Parts: sequence; structure tokens; C-alpha cells
Amino acid sequence: MRDMKVKEFFIGIFKRIKSNLTWKSAIFFGVFAVLLATDLITKHLEELNSWNFTVIPGFIEVESGHRNPGAGFSWLADKSWGQPFLIALTFVLCAVIVGFMLGLSDDRHFVLKLCLYIVFAGAIGNLVDRLAFGEVRDFVWLLIVDAYCNFADFWIVLGGIALVVVLLFFDEGAVFPLTGRAKQAQRERGEGKDGSPAGDPAEHPEEGEDSPEEGDGER
Repeated sequence: MRDMKVKEFFIGIFKRIKSNLTWKSAIFFGVFAVLLATDLITKHLEELNSWNFTVIPGFIEVESGHRNPGAGFSWLADKSWGQPFLIALTFVLCAVIVGFMLGLSDDRHFVLKLCLYIVFAGAIGNLVDRLAFGEVRDFVWLLIVDAYCNFADFWIVLGGIALVVVLLFFDEGAVFPLTGRAKQAQRERGEGKDGSPAGDPAEHPEEGEDSPEEGDGER
């Protein structure tokens, strides 16, 4: 009996994943592949050619040879357990992201899933570095915050910011919905919970009020 329930559980998950995969999934996979490739290729070229040049004077420079065994701003870089912890944490976060990506509909949550794939590409890019080299290859120097980073960091930060904005204002479950689609989705969800009919309240007169047709009949 227990085996049957476990089997049904996984079958249900598989069916849900299959129903959420559409032609738009190819867009997500393509974006993920391009962003991941951009990160890994630029890291390789930086090592190969020892890049050193200015991108925007006073703001962004490229300096070859910087390695970070920790996280952002060298967090945990001086801890012996820092690297194993960060690798384990990345695996957990990636598993959570994949779970959300597979569970969300391509059509209803397109922008939200796109943001998740961008963050996922950055997480995998730095995870590859940690597993292969025991440290992250950084070469982009942001002078305004005095920090070294790479394209994977850009994907994580930009994707994360976009994700928060989408969840706050644009997704169907947005906290402060701004788009008509998000407002409509929440309106329909609210009507489904309280059992009230969909549509304009004017189309459903309150009890005791005569509809225009009834009034005409009485006259």
C-alpha cells in the first residue's frame, strides 16, 4: 500500500512537470545555456590571455588572476569549512530553484521562470568553479564597491533583483499587482475562495433589487 502511494506521488509529479513543459521551455534552456557558456568561456579566456584593461574609467576594470575561495566580498574565504559549506549550500539552493522551475507553468509564470533560469545559470557557473578549482575565478573589478566578481555573479544579482520585482508587482501572485493580468488572476482566485460569481458586480444585482427586465415587465 505504501509503495503504491509513493509510486502515485512520483507519477503525479512527473505528470505535472510534463504538463508544464511547452515550446517556451526551449527559450528557458537556451537562455540558461548562453548565460552559463558566457560565464565559463570568459573565465577561461581571462586565464588564457591574462586580461588587464579598463571598461569604464573609475567604475569597471578587468584584472586577471583574482581568485576567491569564499562567497561575495570574500565571505568565509578564511574558513577551512567555508568551501564545503558553500558547495553544499549551492546544491540545496539549486535543488529548490529546479523544483520551482519545474512546478511553475510556462504560460502563466513566463517572466518569473525566466528570472529563475538566470539565477540558476549564475549559481551553476560558480559551482563549476568551486568543484573544479576549489575557488571562484573573478576578474571584473567594480571600483564603486571595491569588489571583484564575474559574469556568474552578475546573473545571480540581476536575476535575483528581477525576481523580487516580478514577485512584488507583475506575477499572478504579486504582492502589489500592477498589470491587468496579475489583477485579473488574483480577482479570479479570490472569487474562487469565497464562492462568489465571476464578472462585474453590476451584472449580479443584490437581493431585493429588480433587474431592468423585471422592472419593464411590471410596467
